[in-house]
Amino acid sequence: MRTEKCDKTGKKRYSCGRVFLFSLLSAAVLGAGFFPEAAFGAEGYEKVAKSASHLDVGKYGMLPVYGRDILDGTYDVEAESSSSFFRIQNARLTAKDGELTVSMQIPSTSYEYVYMGSGEDAGAAALEDYIAPKVKDGISEFTIPVEALDKKLVCSAFSKNRKKWYERTVVFDADSLPAESLKVTLPDYDRIEEALALYDEKNGTDSHKELEEKTASENSKETADGTEEDLNEADASSLEPVSSDKKDGTYSIQVSLTGGSGRASVSSPTWLIIKDHKAYARLLWSSSYYDYMIVGGKKFYNESEEGGNSTFTIPITAMDVPMQVIGDTTAMGDPIEIEYKLTFYEGSIGTRSQIPQEAAITVLIVALIIIGAGGVLNFFLKKRKKR
Repeated sequence: MRTEKCDKTGKKRYSCGRVFLFSLLSAAVLGAGFFPEAAFGAEGYEKVAKSASHLDVGKYGMLPVYGRDILDGTYDVEAESSSSFFRIQNARLTAKDGELTVSMQIPSTSYEYVYMGSGEDAGAAALEDYIAPKVKDGISEFTIPVEALDKKLVCSAFSKNRKKWYERTVVFDADSLPAESLKVTLPDYDRIEEALALYDEKNGTDSHKELEEKTASENSKETADGTEEDLNEADASSLEPVSSDKKDGTYSIQVSLTGGSGRASVSSPTWLIIKDHKAYARLLWSSSYYDYMIVGGKKFYNESEEGGNSTFTIPITAMDVPMQVIGDTTAMGDPIEIEYKLTFYEGSIGTRSQIPQEAAITVLIVALIIIGAGGVLNFFLKKRKKR
């Protein structure tokens, strides 16, 4: 209950206690303006530049290489950036206890901070979440946490002059590390690229564009909270492969993987094997630590040679809806069974030459033929000269 008093003129005025309480409430309301970091991010760092055209980075069919896949140590690593204004001149990788950090040098002092995430997230983050550089001789060195090599990572940089966040994409190349530092075998991406170029030239296609469109299509199937819709999920207890009207043989098919920590992945497109008009998949994981998978209560064991990335041939129990599987991994020491969901996209079925690993074999065969033909031609030329 408020108390009031009258002054000599007869006007009512609030008591000192009421005035004091009102002052406290006012301060609380105005406090949001004095401390914008808590609600709206760091003051002066809210603006985000409109997205611009970026250079394409990374390699087709990249499989992420995580900290657990690299021996502890410090290594030079090659880096790519989607922007020529954010060129990474040198990068040094540190792997320790399964975690990765990179010290990257930018030949510019134009950036005040970087943030590992989108520009929008950077604009809403607190000041302490930003990464400041060490500046020397016109070089800015930022030390950043890295989720994985051979993976497109979103990194935002804050321009001192324009006072805006600029979103970039960076990739750190696992193939540039010493071979002995890796616990996994990497695909031969150069051969894959050559094979794709030959395939596209022959068939008038654009494999890279098709992959991007497929990825965008998969992302559009996610719900607003970022989780996959499971309304028509396949029966987890089923082991019966789906029927196919394809002739028996080997094809390619796009596949997506969800579940677990989100750090594991499978190569896509992957092998689709049709046998007796039933569908099976040969999956190549991004890790060598998976020793078996469980589908419909049955175990399927790793088929790869020692040291190679884990490979399994499993029945496809459903198309275009998630099917539950279990993968047993030893990456963390003791074996752990982790639940995943695989979705195979029937509309993406193509020839086996669209699989990166198969394409590399094609390139090798073509190269051997060319080398062989060159050797025969050289033999006859020499023989002609002797005459």
